[in-house]
Amino acid sequence: MRAEDNGSTITQFVLLGFSDLPNLRGLLFGVFSIVYVIILIGNSLIIIITSLDAALQKPMYFFLANFSSLEICYVSVTLPRILVNLWTQDRSISWLGCATQMCFFLMLGATECFLLAVMAYDRYVAICNPLHYPLIMNHKMCVQLAVGSWIGGVPGQIGQTWQIFSLHFCNSNQINHFFCDIPPILKLACGDTVVHEIAVYVLAVLFVAVPFLLILASYSKIISTILRLPTARGRAKAFSTCSSHIIVVLLFFGSATITYLRPKSNHSAGTDKMFSLFYTIVTPMFNPMIYSLRNKDVIAALRRLLLKKIV
Repeated sequence: MRAEDNGSTITQFVLLGFSDLPNLRGLLFGVFSIVYVIILIGNSLIIIITSLDAALQKPMYFFLANFSSLEICYVSVTLPRILVNLWTQDRSISWLGCATQMCFFLMLGATECFLLAVMAYDRYVAICNPLHYPLIMNHKMCVQLAVGSWIGGVPGQIGQTWQIFSLHFCNSNQINHFFCDIPPILKLACGDTVVHEIAVYVLAVLFVAVPFLLILASYSKIISTILRLPTARGRAKAFSTCSSHIIVVLLFFGSATITYLRPKSNHSAGTDKMFSLFYTIVTPMFNPMIYSLRNKDVIAALRRLLLKKIV
């Protein structure tokens, strides 16, 4: 790090991560390694099943396969770095490496928000407009919605990353976090960061709040339609196709909103780490379980795949 007047030019950062828990380093490495393997296997299984099983060649499972692919990418931005830091105790990361990690993390986070909104729209069309569902959610439309979800947040998040890393940083290059996230990076900046905080809130509203509102709108129509169904069995069947998605939406948006839409004065390193762990690692680990255990079609497809392997 090279000092320049009241600011400094940072050439590398230090991710403090879990350095305050030296006695738990081995345990944390083991736990995170197991979690990473579970995430890779669970989401890969969903991708394989939805690709190979003829009964799952539907828009709902096409988006689920995209979501599982996203979860693997999303976790791989942060978790391997955590494991390396715990194993080697070398917590340094270059300026470019930190900026790259943040950029991919933000882009994939935006993709997750958009994709969850698209999945809610798919359920809305299936339940509220079933006769036109095959026409509306045709293959071309599904591909366009998926591609739009993957690339929709790219320009904005590249711009936000550039804006944050164009700041001058004061005195310290130590990031009190386990990856390069916005709140701990802004704490290192010199002078007034109000403009940058406003930019963060604006993009958070655009990429988090707007998709969430679209999801709420979709589910308000879905619930209204389900309640009008004549039989309890019909209502239960319709709701069962949405329940997994609702759980995932609440887990992801709840923790992400608390992390990014709180005022800077309310941020603490411990709380930030806890919520970040939740939506970057814990949620992706449980997603395959949520979608498979609560979905009879996925369970049946998994059984068929296992039986083929045994035979």
